Amino acid sequence: MGIDADAIEEGRRRWQARYDGARKRDADFTTLSGDPVEPVYGPRPGDTYEGFERIGWPGEYPYTRGLHATGYRGRTWTIRQFAGFGNAQQTNERYKMILANGGGGLSVAFDMPTLMGRDSDEEKALGEVGHCGVAIDSAADMEVLFAGIPLGDVTTSMTISGPAVPVFCMYLVAAERQGVDPALLNGTLQTDIFKEYIAQKEWLFQPEPHLRLIGDLMEHCAAEIPAYKPLSVSGYHIREAGSTAAQELAYTLADGFGYVELGLSRGLDVDAFAPGLSFFFDAHLDFFEEIAKFRAARRIWARWMRDEYGAQSDKAQWLRFHTQTAGVSLTAQQPYNNVVRTAVEALAAVLGGTNSLHTNALDETLALPSEQAAEIALRTQQVLMEETGVANVADPLGGSWYVEQLTDRIEADAEKIFEQIRERGRRAHPDGVHPIGPITSGILRGIEDGWFTGEIAESAFQYQRSVEKGDKRVVGVNCLEGSVTGDLEILRVSHEVERDQVRELGERKAARDEAKVRAGLEAMLAAARDGSNMIGPMLDAVRAEASLGEICGVLREEWGTYTEPPGF
Repeated sequence: MGIDADAIEEGRRRWQARYDGARKRDADFTTLSGDPVEPVYGPRPGDTYEGFERIGWPGEYPYTRGLHATGYRGRTWTIRQFAGFGNAQQTNERYKMILANGGGGLSVAFDMPTLMGRDSDEEKALGEVGHCGVAIDSAADMEVLFAGIPLGDVTTSMTISGPAVPVFCMYLVAAERQGVDPALLNGTLQTDIFKEYIAQKEWLFQPEPHLRLIGDLMEHCAAEIPAYKPLSVSGYHIREAGSTAAQELAYTLADGFGYVELGLSRGLDVDAFAPGLSFFFDAHLDFFEEIAKFRAARRIWARWMRDEYGAQSDKAQWLRFHTQTAGVSLTAQQPYNNVVRTAVEALAAVLGGTNSLHTNALDETLALPSEQAAEIALRTQQVLMEETGVANVADPLGGSWYVEQLTDRIEADAEKIFEQIRERGRRAHPDGVHPIGPITSGILRGIEDGWFTGEIAESAFQYQRSVEKGDKRVVGVNCLEGSVTGDLEILRVSHEVERDQVRELGERKAARDEAKVRAGLEAMLAAARDGSNMIGPMLDAVRAEASLGEICGVLREEWGTYTEPPGF
């Protein structure tokens, strides 16, 4: 028995009222042939539809079909191209190119030493400075990175987790030096340390003290920088490590629940801080499965936030997410095929209702993107947005028997994984007392015993075996291998970048007031020991030009480093 036809019509009327009252873009909402299209489609009047309450209408709980009644008619997704290489000046020039060519926001890629909380002059940074992203050693680098780009007028995402908090402090100081009120800043900081222990492996400290630092950041942003999202929970790296779509979805949302529990444990109001959480997903090549994954993600998050964590407001139940096309799907063989792969993945993200999107460049499996490849990646999104009509109708595949079945299946698979995580938490705390929360306990236990890593490794192994056997076909790799394509000209980062970065860092350290640096670091350490919020003293250290390596080094010495459990 389907939902009553009258109930469906009542929902349609609610949607229509919200749509009529909302702002719409000034655009031509017709087909290429000039035929008008409706902003959303649903059952015909008088029809019933089994399970329609789980699908619903855009802008209405459970948000399967999107967060807003208007879909992309109100606002298109943000084109947020991920970029960073060499030094801050070189990356600043790339950002200006992206913005001048229609990019809607910035997304910072950092080099490996920065991601690991190390200065460019450290021995462990040798040969890595500027090669997989931009080198940032102190607030002075951050100033150069955004020179000529008003931080109060552009949203900025930073993809960094281990040292995310001190890097964010450098961003705040750069904004101060521009004369921008930090309260006006908007954007997203990744910060998600759970996924580092689970998949990406760029951790600095033990999990528990790192969660404490993230809690401090959540409190600071809630009080001082209300528009900025201090936590972007990342499934992208989980999927790139080899997980299935369901594992990516479940592990990511579980991590998000863990951060909700962290906020609640700090006494924060869930309706106030939950809107500051956002998500970051991978868009892989199985077109319909990816669309279903995004739809299921919104539905699961809304239900858990309402029923498990007591969120009352719509915004606290909304799952906002950024998507990046799948880097792991790109091939070095026949690299121009990567343009096609990226376009298909980007279309899946859009049809799944992403809020912002990065499209990978065709040469990223070989090197950082060249300027030409970066432009093609940007234009891929713009063709989708301007020429295909996909922004005219909200959730155009909603109601498809295939897509709805996939959405239900992925949701059910995710719920089974949530129960496995809860069970691990019960085993960790059989007395039922969880220091932060039951999901957090299960995540920490799964990190401690290597469960997440083992599950992802098994999925990656199964996929690789299917490719090697030919069951999964990859064009140019295990089939259709002949090609007339020559070698690409790729971007190469000169080793002079490292020499210049090290020299400038040395000059900066020599010119600063060492007493102020020492005082800032000592105040930060005192806050780490007495339980007070660490963001204020960390900002003071950054203002004095304390380096990233110095800040992280003090905390490493205090909290210790993390060693992953062995697995076989």
